[in-house]
Amino acid sequence: MKVKTILVSQPEPKIENSPYFDLQEKQKVKIDFRPFIHVEGVAAKDVRQQKVDLNQYSAIILTSRNSVDHFFRVADEMRFKVPDTLKYFCQSEAVAFYLQKYVVYRKRRIYVGKRNFEDLSPLIKKYKDETFLLPTTDKLKDEVPELLNSLNIQWKEAVFYKTVISDLSDLADVFYDILVFFSPSGIESLFHNFPDFKQNTTRIAVFGNTTAKAVEDHGLRVDVLAPTPETPSMTMALEKYIEKANKGK
Repeated sequence: MKVKTILVSQPEPKIENSPYFDLQEKQKVKIDFRPFIHVEGVAAKDVRQQKVDLNQYSAIILTSRNSVDHFFRVADEMRFKVPDTLKYFCQSEAVAFYLQKYVVYRKRRIYVGKRNFEDLSPLIKKYKDETFLLPTTDKLKDEVPELLNSLNIQWKEAVFYKTVISDLSDLADVFYDILVFFSPSGIESLFHNFPDFKQNTTRIAVFGNTTAKAVEDHGLRVDVLAPTPETPSMTMALEKYIEKANKGK
């Protein structure tokens, strides 16, 4: 079956040179973007109910742009003036760079991991006398608290934002050749919105093994998987699949 239409379960990229736009142009396919899940902030009063007093922490662990946004939002709602002495431990360079939206980067103590959360471990261990706060989502992966507990540090996890299923009812009668997913939450949203979903000839593309497992646990078929050594990005995996499916078009 040839591929003409693709739905990516994420917001449309804001950058003009996104590889998705190149893929669309090169392969002559239509790519739509629609977030299957979205993030909603937890009110400051609900953060307080988790026994969080921002004055008690000398270091913040930031795992994503959402954690950055919602930490500063809650601090603002609590009328807490973030001290210049606060240490920031960022999971990746992208998160650290995003931090510049709120602080003067060169004047702050910022420590950056490479990519995965475990890459932060040596940095956090080096400053084990600090008191750490992890502002996070309600969908935190188990390995994060397990890793922090293994470091024997003083730390607290607090939910600052939640992952919420989006309303997709307007897509009930819309069909795509490929659906693209990046997390198990996306699959959860699919079945929440369409409990009777049948895959039939629809191809499913997934990023990561946990997403692939969620697809298979729902009795669906994974047709496109990334990352692999050959196709480290989703767009590369899609391009390879489309070229094969549309051969002789």
